Amino acid sequence: MSISPTSTTPTAATTDAATNTAQSKLSADYNSFLQLLTAQIKNQDPLKPMDSTQFVSQLAQLSQVEQSVQTNTNLKTIDAKLSAMGGMADVALMGKTVSLASDRIELRDGQASTSYELAAPADKVTAIIKTEDGTELRRITGLPGRSGEKIALNWDGRDSAGLPVPDDTFRVEIDAQDVDGNAVSYDTYPSTQVEQVRFSSQGQSLVLRNGEEVPSSLIVAVSG
Repeated sequence: MSISPTSTTPTAATTDAATNTAQSKLSADYNSFLQLLTAQIKNQDPLKPMDSTQFVSQLAQLSQVEQSVQTNTNLKTIDAKLSAMGGMADVALMGKTVSLASDRIELRDGQASTSYELAAPADKVTAIIKTEDGTELRRITGLPGRSGEKIALNWDGRDSAGLPVPDDTFRVEIDAQDVDGNAVSYDTYPSTQVEQVRFSSQGQSLVLRNGEEVPSSLIVAVSG
């Protein structure tokens, strides 16, 4: 069964918080190390100065800590710039027709289309069109059972009684079974339009005409 994908990737806010915490700890460790080394040099016995080998080793450790702090700062700056660039790229998608893995299908002017891809060959394939609340409207039987390719699926906008259904967004399920009657998994790939790019503390997302809000990483094709 195909469902609208939900990203499980940590949010930008969570990542930033973790990065800030790590960098604060690293900076604190760096400052503590510097203070201890300075005190050690200042208070060493003039008659028994610090072993030069140990001193060089501590300086090397200090240098490594300093480089780690600087690397963290640089990486955070790069990440911010890449995020901004990604946001500008998303803006270019506004008004574009995009395809993504989703169980939604839009009926517009009495016509609706999507495509499905089977994980394995199927003996029987049926598409089930439902309303948002799960009410079944139509079954389309006898669909191709080829696997490894996206197969077009068209709906004429009529219910099981042959009556026209008002334009709206609906759900589509694929009931696919192999020769032994076992269920075959699938994905459906409808097309819709990008209406808005939304920026938030969690990053940017695309607001789609079919009612979904998804990250641009879930888009599999762009046209027009």
